[in-house]
Amino acid sequence: MSERRATIRTTHEDEETATQVAAALAPDNTTEMTTTVEERTVETTIDRETTPGLAATVDDYVVNLSVAVQLSNEKTHPTHE
Repeated sequence: MSERRATIRTTHEDEETATQVAAALAPDNTTEMTTTVEERTVETTIDRETTPGLAATVDDYVVNLSVAVQLSNEKTHPTHE
């Protein structure tokens, strides 16, 4: 059976933020996922055997990514006093 693959890249304000986002995502990564940081870019590649499995993993990753980005933005740009 052929594998399905998705690559998700996000660019952040600086390398420190990109590293923080990648570190926040790491505990939830499965063995089918690889994440790298290059300068301001976080790149995660997801390999799954089935299309529904890939879709589910991508969906989970994007939710986790959204939270990680939001938390990194709150650290650098507080929205509360």
